Amino acid sequence: MKTYYIAGLLAFLFFAACKTEPKKTETAAETTETEKTVPERIAEAHGFEHWKDVERITFTFNVDRDSMHFERSWDWEPKTNMVTAISGADTLRYDRNAMDSIALKTNGGFINDRYWLMAPFNLMWDANNYTFEHTAEATAPISQEPMQKLTIVYANEGGYTPGDAYDFYFKDDYVIREWAYRKSNQEEPNLVSTWEDYVDMEGLQLAQQHNRPEGGTSLYFTGLSVSKE
Repeated sequence: MKTYYIAGLLAFLFFAACKTEPKKTETAAETTETEKTVPERIAEAHGFEHWKDVERITFTFNVDRDSMHFERSWDWEPKTNMVTAISGADTLRYDRNAMDSIALKTNGGFINDRYWLMAPFNLMWDANNYTFEHTAEATAPISQEPMQKLTIVYANEGGYTPGDAYDFYFKDDYVIREWAYRKSNQEEPNLVSTWEDYVDMEGLQLAQQHNRPEGGTSLYFTGLSVSKE
C-alpha cells in the first residue's frame, strides 16, 4: 500500500520539459542583444557558467511523507550523456542518446529529479521550448514576501508535461527562493515549495531542500557530488 501511495505522490511531483521552439516574450521592455534576459540572470546566479566543465554529477532524490520514504539515485556524465540509475536493488546504466523502452521509462524519473535539482539550468537548456514573462513586483506564495517572479510556459507539443507553467520567485540576487507548478497553465498552482539549503558544488549553487507549506512532505537531495575535468 505504501508503494502505491508514494507512486501517486511522485506522479504529482513529476515535472519535465518540452521540445518545440516558441518565441520568448517579456512583459518588461524588450531586451537588447547585449542585455541578459531574466532566465539567463537566474541561471548565472546559480553558477551556470561552471556547467561546461562538469564531467560528472551524482545525486539522490528523496521524498518523505509521514512514515514513508522513497529515494532513487543518479550518476550522470553530461559530456557523454551516460546515466546510471539506482532504485532499491535495481541498477540500470544507459545512454540518453540511444534509449530503448526500459531506458526511456527510467529517463522520465531522471528528467523529473534533475529538474527539481537544476531547474535554473533548464532555463538555458530549454530556452527554445518555452515562453516567459517577468513580473518585477510579486508576492511569494509561501513566505508572502515581496519578490520578483519569472513565469515560464512550456510549448503544447512534445515532452512529458506539455503546456505546463512554472513560477519562479527570487530577490535581487536572482537566486530562486520559492516556486509554483501549474498544470496546463491553469490559474491556481498544483504545487508550491521552497528552494533552500543551498550548497556550492564546484561553483554550482544547488538547493538541497524543498519544503511545502502544508508540511508532512519533505523533498530533498543527498549524495551530491560534482566532478570537473
